[in-house]
Order: sequence, then structure tokens, then C-alpha cells
Amino acid sequence: MTQDTDQAPAPYNPMIRDMPADMLPRERLLKLGANALSTNELIAILLRTGVKGENVITLSSKLLVKVGGLSGLPEASVSDMSDIHGISAVKACQVLAAIELGRRAASANPEHRPSINSPDDVNNIVGPEMSQLAQERLCVLLLNTKNRVMAIRDVYQGTVNSASIRVSEILRPAVRENCPYIIVVHNHPSGDPTPSPEDILVTRRLNQSADMMDIELLDHIVIGQQSFVSMKQRNLGF
Repeated sequence: MTQDTDQAPAPYNPMIRDMPADMLPRERLLKLGANALSTNELIAILLRTGVKGENVITLSSKLLVKVGGLSGLPEASVSDMSDIHGISAVKACQVLAAIELGRRAASANPEHRPSINSPDDVNNIVGPEMSQLAQERLCVLLLNTKNRVMAIRDVYQGTVNSASIRVSEILRPAVRENCPYIIVVHNHPSGDPTPSPEDILVTRRLNQSADMMDIELLDHIVIGQQSFVSMKQRNLGF
């Protein structure tokens, strides 16, 4: 029997210099502003260069996967990042320095923190990242009395279901940081944001428990790949 030696062609991964100018992160930032760029593109600007066979945008995507998304970057160490081929200790330090500057700027200027006025505002903040995750994640947005986001805390990652979720774990960040309002967000990796019966059950339990602790659950948002659902708007669990 002859062995088939044909191999699938390697995936095409253009280098940054080969990409059209309107797709380059720095050029896009200059033209559209930083808030128009994806998380991958912003990190790519910090990393500056990729490695042979892998452009810097792909490298930034690998970094996000490695640390568990944007929310995992502040917790990552230099050694965590530099385990990735193409990210040196110097590049890792640049990323961590940018994260720390952002944190300090937010602390120094609380009025510059994003304000939540609708479910669309929530999706604009966490949707771009959470819609691309291969695993489920549940996070809590902590809001002050002016509906400004004070912090975003990850609570669960992996399998998010009614059996594994503890309401006290979701409420703990709000209690610890004395925030009066919260919004819960989780993603459906299947891409379909339709809330499940378990989602409704958890929301109902959470809403009841939060009310007893003088914390108001403003919404529970389910993120899909192309859309999202506000459970508050659909009166599911509220």
C-alpha cells in the first residue's frame, strides 16, 4: 500500500508589511482613534513585531488566549507572557506597563470611566472579547450610583451552569467593594445568546439574593457571537 504523502498547505499568515494600509493597527488608530480598535490590535501596537511566519496581530491573539482574555492580563506575570514564542520579557513589560497606566488613569479620573445607560453599552465594553471565547465565562460589572463602571470581576470560567454557580460568589465583589449596582454577563460559546432555563433560574435566585443585601441587579446579559440578549428587557428572571 502506498502512503499518501500529500500535505495540506500551511495556512496563509500575511506579515504586517503585506497587509493593506487601512488594516494596520497604528494607521487605524491614527485615522479612527484608539476606541475603534479591537483588543488584539491595541496589544499588537504594544508588541510592535511578530515572529517569522506569524504576524503581530496573531501573536497578540495568542497572548489573550494564554492569559484568559483581557481581564487576565493584569494578573499575568512577565514569565507567563514570555512563555509565548515571540514575546520577550521586554515586550511583556511594555504590556504590563500599559495595563498599569490604564488602571491608574481610571483611578485618578473616575468620571472618565464608562457609563452604562443601556444593554448596548455593556455589549460594547465586554462583547468584543467575550463573543470570541471558546469557553464560558461569567463576569460582574460593578457600578457606582452614577452607573459608572468601577470594575469588572471574573467569577466563573469553564462550564457555567446552575449546578456550579453560587450566588454568594457572584455577589461577593459588590459586597467587598461596596458597589450598589451590578450587571452580570456571561457568554454562550455556541454563538446563540438565547437564555437557557438554567440562566433564568440563576438570574431569579441572584435577583432575590441581591435585593436582600441592598444590591440592585440591573441586568443579566448573555453574549453570543453576533448578538446579545438582555434578560431584563425580556423580563426573564426579573
